Amino acid sequence: MEYSKQADSVARAVSDKRGNDVTIMDVREGSTIAEEFVVVTANSDVHMKTLCEAASDALEELGLSHAVEGQTSSMWRLIDAGYLLVHVFSSKGREFYDLERIWGDHPHVRLENQD
Repeated sequence: MEYSKQADSVARAVSDKRGNDVTIMDVREGSTIAEEFVVVTANSDVHMKTLCEAASDALEELGLSHAVEGQTSSMWRLIDAGYLLVHVFSSKGREFYDLERIWGDHPHVRLENQD
């Protein structure tokens, strides 16, 4: 499965900032709200902020407007760029929302951790 340049760029941007378990999911066959998700886990509140900034910067470089939701949440932040949604989770948030279980039957790819 080939993913969009936009999803790949955002995934690499958060991976470069040591985001954990970076996954791109193609949800176009089951979602009316988006075509792709980028999912990443942060290891602290500060790291979550850094990952959101990296994703936002990547989207801006691509010329995509976006909005950030949940800026005060310590479990999950959502960056909505229209057809591309970026989910930045804490470990507890990722386990709680478990998008891989919900969307597990859709094509996805996990980037290798930088460590």
